[in-house]
Formats: sequence, C-alpha cells, structure tokens
Amino acid sequence: MSETVNDKAGMKGTVFCFGEILLRFSPELGREWIKNEQVPVYVGGAELNVATALSKWNIPSKYFTAVPDNNLSKEIIEDIRAKKIDVSAIHFSGNRIGTYYLPQGTDLKNAGAIYDRAHSSFSELKPGMIDWSKALEGCSWFHFSAISPALNTDAALVCKEALEAASAKGLTISVDLNYRAKLWQYGKQPVEVMPALVEYCDVLMGNIWAVEQLLGIDSPLKDSIGKNWEDFIQASLHSMKQLQSRFLKLQSLAFTFRMDHAYFAILNHLEEIAVSKLFILDKVTDKVGSGDCFMGGLIRGLYKQLDPQEIINFAAAAAVSKMQVKGDATDKTESDIVEFLNQNTSSSSFSAMK
Repeated sequence: MSETVNDKAGMKGTVFCFGEILLRFSPELGREWIKNEQVPVYVGGAELNVATALSKWNIPSKYFTAVPDNNLSKEIIEDIRAKKIDVSAIHFSGNRIGTYYLPQGTDLKNAGAIYDRAHSSFSELKPGMIDWSKALEGCSWFHFSAISPALNTDAALVCKEALEAASAKGLTISVDLNYRAKLWQYGKQPVEVMPALVEYCDVLMGNIWAVEQLLGIDSPLKDSIGKNWEDFIQASLHSMKQLQSRFLKLQSLAFTFRMDHAYFAILNHLEEIAVSKLFILDKVTDKVGSGDCFMGGLIRGLYKQLDPQEIINFAAAAAVSKMQVKGDATDKTESDIVEFLNQNTSSSSFSAMK
C-alpha cells in the first residue's frame, strides 16, 4: 500500500517552499505616486507568502530562492529570518531581485500587473547549481507553484530537478496552479511543461480554469457568468475526477472560487468531499497573497492531519482574512483566523446543496 499524505505528514519535519522572491511596487494611480515621490514596496512572492503563513501558525518552514550577494538582499533575508523562517537554503548568485508593479486596488489577475523579472537571480538558475540533498535536509514537505516554471526553460528544469530530489526523499509534494499568462513567454505552452511536474504531486490547489489552462483538462464551465455555487461544485468534482484519473499520485485537491462579492472552496481529500463556508467579501484591502494564504492553510491542515471540513474552512477563512491585510503575506495568527471563521454566519455542507 502506498503512503498517504497523512502518513507522510505524520513524519512532521519542515515545509520547504521553492520559488522566486519578488519586490512588489504598488503605485497609487492618478499620478499620485509621481506627485508624492513615493511608492510602497512589499517583499513577497507566492512561495514566500506560504512560508510566512506557516511560520506564523507555528509550522516549521524553510524558504529557497536565489538573490544577488549584496546588502539589499541581506536586509531582506534578515527580515525573513525574523519571521522564524529557515533561510539557510537561499542561494546567492546573479545580479538582481525580480520585481513587479501592481497599482493599488488591483490584483495579479488584473491586466494592470507589469513584470520586471528578466535576468533576475532566480530566473538565471540552472540545473546542477543546487545541492538538493543538502537543501532538503530535515524537510518532510516540498511546495512550489506554477509561477516558477513559467519563467523560462532553465527555471522549469531546475523545478523538475528539485521535484525529483524531493520525491526520492519521500517528501509530500504540493503545487499551487497559479496561472500568469504574461509569464509564459519563452516558446512553451503551460500544457507542455506543467503535466510532467504535477506527476510528482500529492496535493494540488487551483480551480477549474487553471486546470484547463495549465494541464489541458477541459473545464465544464467556460466562465462564471450566471452560475451559482452548486454549478461550481459540480464542475469541480468533474474536474477533480479527471485529474485523479490522469495524475495517480494526487490524494488531496482543493479548488477556490473568488467571485465579486463571495468566496468559497472545495476539498477532495482521499475521496472525502468538504465544502467551506461561503464568505461574503465586504471588506477588501489587498487581494494579493490571498491564494497563497489559502495554500498555507491547506498545507497546515494536511500537515496536522485535521478533518477535511476543518481544513477547508480554516484555509478559506485564512484567504479571506488576508484580503483585509495590506501587503503580500498574512499577519493573522491561528486564533485570529478561527475567530474570523466563527464570526462568519454563512455555513453549508455538500449534502445540503445536492
């Protein structure tokens, strides 16, 4: 019998998060950033946001990225270390940290995002540069997202190299199917790259459209217009079934749905289905990083071997509460999120929506 996610998670150890560190410049439009001669800068990146959430919730996390060997990098690393994240695997190479510009009030799904990541230290990593056996020492979980292999061929190969090493060590492997159309510009379509990486994964997060765009599995719904959440749930179950038949290692799949004014998520963990509470989005400060916070909540729940309903409710509540926090990562403790979850009066169960 093959190991389950719970069997592996029971080994504990550190969660290793692999991905590019980024500086987010968030200008206030209407030329206010020019008039005021200032632009807020946030340190983030999808995988660092996950590591930050996990560390905040007392789950040991380790972060891998590549940065130039200069004083700015060292200040950033010290800030990460101060959050009790293991930074010992961070690789010094190259000449620059990747950046992107995102006007205030928008998010990464908006056309307003402007990337400036070419020739960054992370994007210039090549296979053979990292001793993965040493980097993964003491770890029981490996997490990455679809953002890294979207950068260039070498980044995709380095990602695969890391996955091979993590798999050989028996780590639980999770992927966030972040889709960034602007990043896939090196001659490869996502469906030519991502399926080979997802083959290594035990845990997958995304939604029906990301699965279609990145893995080539057709979505039962082409858009969300006029659809209710029962439509989304049935479409999710259909998509999850297709994923499980194609990627036999997958044991836990979570899909999120963020509409204009509502948010919910669905989890299929070892064939047990759980649907989160429905959250009303009546206060949104910063949408960036909400999906990363959900991913952190999902890893937390699986790592601690919690009940699927508890896992999905906490993860969804973590994502929605992050939208009330300015910056890339959450600052909410576990007790903050549990309190937020308990204050939400909307509840549901899958059986109640049949």
